[in-house]
Amino acid sequence: MITYLEAIREAQAKALADDPRVYIYGQDVGEFGGAFKATKNLASEFPGRVLDAPISEDAMVGSAIGAAIEGMRPIIEIQFADFSTPAFNQIVNHAATLFWRTEVACPITIRLPSGGTAGSGPFHSQSMEGLYAHYPGLVVMTPATVEDAYSMLLEAVAIDDPVIFCEHKYLYYHLKADGLPTEALPVGKARIARQGRDATVVTYSAMVHECLAAAEELVVEGYEVEVVDLRSIKPLDTDTVLASVARTGRLLAVGEAWPWGGVTAEILARVASEGFGLLDVPPRRLNAKNTPVPFHPNLWGTHRPTAQTVARAMRELLRL
Repeated sequence: MITYLEAIREAQAKALADDPRVYIYGQDVGEFGGAFKATKNLASEFPGRVLDAPISEDAMVGSAIGAAIEGMRPIIEIQFADFSTPAFNQIVNHAATLFWRTEVACPITIRLPSGGTAGSGPFHSQSMEGLYAHYPGLVVMTPATVEDAYSMLLEAVAIDDPVIFCEHKYLYYHLKADGLPTEALPVGKARIARQGRDATVVTYSAMVHECLAAAEELVVEGYEVEVVDLRSIKPLDTDTVLASVARTGRLLAVGEAWPWGGVTAEILARVASEGFGLLDVPPRRLNAKNTPVPFHPNLWGTHRPTAQTVARAMRELLRL
């Protein structure tokens, strides 16, 4: 068995072994192995290519952009997605625009440990994928499975665009698979995680598993809910979403991020504008509550969508 976190480590090891242009840069990623041990032992396996950075995300990303201009393919580990904001200017105003200004590629991969875990609080729990997806030039990946954590990270390193790789912290140790994949869907292609006929739930990252659990709960009530795992949100596979809605006539979009704007709003907007005639009832969405992420585990458990709240939202949609 291999965990989600181990898949990320294995993908980095393969990227380092396969391409001498790849290196890893981040705080405590060297001998310590990273805050979550995603780079454990890699510094000794690849001397001089797993480098500890100062506590300056701005400098880390800025140096990666410069290295990419000179032909390297850096992997930057940000300790928590929340901490990427000091590098926001570098990411959205430099990395995202570089090719369009200069025709010089910027193949950097920025790993963001995203989402909440019990007790993490408001400064270590944010889901920032919608923010980065807003900016042209960035690819935003949100793997929900061990297999995708591995294959999508390798794809992130290989492509010439800057990639925001949102790996969910809760999945690090909670998710396991029998082994690593030998083939995978390309970036920008969603997958049907569960087939159904009565409603479509579109989601991504850790919420895929909450939605699958909710769908299983509704089986005993006679409902078959289809679950679409977006896998990446920039690009976003509208065709797969519309095809699913065409089969079911109902849509619920679920995300862990806050409700204002963001991925679920984009899904509903696209379906309403491009597939309005496919809908039998108004589409709905479910997000975290519109407050900072609370520290207390009980409060955190009610702040984000869970299998229970997703199932409740599904029932309301199905009974319209």
